[in-house]
Amino acid sequence: MQHLDSSAIVIDLLLRKYKADQKWTRIVLEQLTDEDIVWSPTPESNSIANLVAHIAGAVHQWFETAYFGAPFHDRSKEFERGLQMSKEQALQLSKQSYDCILRVLDIMKENPEKLLERPYVNFPTFKNAGLDNQSTVLEMLLHQFRHLPGHTGQLIYIAKMRKGHLVWE
Repeated sequence: MQHLDSSAIVIDLLLRKYKADQKWTRIVLEQLTDEDIVWSPTPESNSIANLVAHIAGAVHQWFETAYFGAPFHDRSKEFERGLQMSKEQALQLSKQSYDCILRVLDIMKENPEKLLERPYVNFPTFKNAGLDNQSTVLEMLLHQFRHLPGHTGQLIYIAKMRKGHLVWE
């Protein structure tokens, strides 16, 4: 019977998924104008700028702080109405966010035992969506696997509302 390395399977799946999300986000953002980035369907709705800022905030909080020593920062402005962001800023922030996730997954691929580490133990106390300071890297990756693609879908939907039609490579 062949040995099955489930950690490699999970990591490869996550790498493929995040690379695809990064590609689709880039393709969409490239078709938008600065005005499209900050437009929201209703006064209470998020803009693409809000969604890009939120994805970047989540990546910063859960990955950059744990793996690259970045300091915590205030995330309260992510959903601020009227958040300003240019198309170029959105493209850059999105690329940085997905590149960070891919770097963390590459670390996990080289060191699958790190999936069971608990790097959030010394973080400020949090409890969010079933996660807490005792969460493992695997739990956080799976949480983000559910969380971030939902926002990618919202971003695409808002872009379709704004443009009517998008061109896919």
